[in-house]
Amino acid sequence: MPSTILITGANGQVGTTLTTELRRRYGSHRVIASDISPPRDAEGRFIRLDVTDGPSVTELIRREGVTQVYHLAAILSANGEADPLRSWRINMDALLNVLEAARTEGIERVFYPSSIAVFGNNVAGVNTPDESILNPTTVYGISKAAGENWANYYHMRFGVDVRSIRYPGIIGHGSKPGGGTTDYAVEVFYRAVQHQAYTCYLAPDTTLPMIYMDDAVRATIELMEAPADSIRRRTSYNLSGCSFSPAEVTEAIRNYYPQFTLQYAPDFRQAIAASWPKSIDDSAARQDWGWQPAYSLERLCEGMITALRKQYEDSAAGAATRERNLA
Repeated sequence: MPSTILITGANGQVGTTLTTELRRRYGSHRVIASDISPPRDAEGRFIRLDVTDGPSVTELIRREGVTQVYHLAAILSANGEADPLRSWRINMDALLNVLEAARTEGIERVFYPSSIAVFGNNVAGVNTPDESILNPTTVYGISKAAGENWANYYHMRFGVDVRSIRYPGIIGHGSKPGGGTTDYAVEVFYRAVQHQAYTCYLAPDTTLPMIYMDDAVRATIELMEAPADSIRRRTSYNLSGCSFSPAEVTEAIRNYYPQFTLQYAPDFRQAIAASWPKSIDDSAARQDWGWQPAYSLERLCEGMITALRKQYEDSAAGAATRERNLA
């Protein structure tokens, strides 16, 4: 069992849910959430941290006796294209600061999330294997591909136990998405549950690999809990849940909201999505540490719609209570 876990980028889409699950498993006192600014609803221990400040990263890890780091802080694909050089600096400086602290402070394990953004147009578009040529088309993908190699280097050169997953598009309801190309697949559920139309920035037939948040978080923890000798890939593992297009998820949503309408207005994110695989081969993750996805598109839709309905019902009930108290 880990002694103390540090999560960087804990306010993000993955970080919010991962923090909750790690605290449930290991106890709140063992998990430190960190980010550049405090969360809106702080629960559990939080330390403000600029992960691009190397001395601050090392000092926090040393002071708190951190033994595992989940390094989630990054600028994502769509947002990254607005300022490529800044995105590169932030993504790479933050990773190298964590890896250096892991080396000097004897961190037991580091998790580094990679992405399907590492792939480019030159790979097989269906069942893309782990061992593909990486020729990314965005600064986010470039930084993730470089990060995979840095992770592998720190493992080979210094023995740092770095573990990584290439996340597909992640769909969850715990927090709003943070500027990724696959964010439409989250936004569309919010609009449907609120009985609003949605305009999608990808074309209807743009099929991409996706995964439900519960599966993504479970895979992350399973990878970190696996014995070191079972981790045979020290760059990154492909991870797959299910693949679908905007048209397919719209039809699945219409099983719950038959009147839901969606229009298409592809923008610059269409070119990014077109360079990514339609599906990926995650057989290495299945063989090495037993990965198995639990959520199909149908079950994913059920989970998202059920959770969002409850969120809006609870919000409406809370507003009604406040209104009565003020009356």
